[in-house]
Amino acid sequence: MRPEGTGSEVIELGLHSGASDMSEEGKDVFLRARGRTLDAFPEEEELQWKSPFYFIQGADPQFGLMKAWAIGDCSNDGDEWEEEMRLTDQAVQAINRLNPKPKFFVLCGDLIHAMPGTLWRANQTKDLKKVLKDINKEIPLVFVSGNHDIGNVPTSEAVDEYCHTWGDDYFSFWVGGVLFLVLNSQLYVDSSKCPNLKKAQDQWLDTQLAMAKQKMCKHAVVFQHIPLFLKTADEEDNYFNISKPVRQELMRKFVNAGIKAVFSGHYHRNAGGFCNDLDMVVSSAIGCQLGEDTHGLRVVVVTAEKIIHRYYSLNQLSNEGIEKDLMDLIKQE
Repeated sequence: MRPEGTGSEVIELGLHSGASDMSEEGKDVFLRARGRTLDAFPEEEELQWKSPFYFIQGADPQFGLMKAWAIGDCSNDGDEWEEEMRLTDQAVQAINRLNPKPKFFVLCGDLIHAMPGTLWRANQTKDLKKVLKDINKEIPLVFVSGNHDIGNVPTSEAVDEYCHTWGDDYFSFWVGGVLFLVLNSQLYVDSSKCPNLKKAQDQWLDTQLAMAKQKMCKHAVVFQHIPLFLKTADEEDNYFNISKPVRQELMRKFVNAGIKAVFSGHYHRNAGGFCNDLDMVVSSAIGCQLGEDTHGLRVVVVTAEKIIHRYYSLNQLSNEGIEKDLMDLIKQE
């Protein structure tokens, strides 16, 4: 599929019931992350635990990869993405049918396949926005930057472009006494062309983790694109994980701050494991599958005691919804 247009159009959608009081720019569904917080959840209303809730995690719609993977050239921008559009639309429609509604829908990176400055990037961006604008207006969207969104070696210009298009590359928000942190994981892979951005995120993260301990939040959760590890915390470095020295430092900080779970994508397969009490959750893709998993989404239920998650194929979630045992947890008071 080679759509027309430049991808520069602004698509607007209200954030929540108070969206009518916001500026036109503030209503843009793709520009919700501002001031390093998520506007859809007023912090003063969300600091205290209320009741169990759930959210939906997806990863790697990556418009264009399926064609590039099929021809054996992933460095290709991917000049067709009709199937990814269909799959992402199926995900949106499945989420819209859920009752009760999820608190939010988070996409953990690689929104599109075309790297910064490449041929099909604007059109892929335009078409992903076109599909995502159909998400129910009462379900906030949370975007996480992936390596294809800002480049394998990000520059300040590439990060600025991402922030202008999708919202901040790192930020935090509270929901019902739970602190959620969104990180730009590519800065932990190679920040050689923007060391100042990594330094800024590091300082911000330290402040956020200290706040998590001080405020004794019910849970604290991290979203990032690149997993800390795929199976075990001491595994060897590879393309799909964070290098050992950086991984160990991040895990030390996370465990010390009481982070309960890190949700990621990037691997295009389901994986993960535990390090102490930290649950490293790697979710397969909405788009191109590189293993034996199916196109899908993860349902994450947050109770006062724990965080439970389950991966659903798009067909299963579309046709059957969330299973009763998870729904029973959500309905607990």
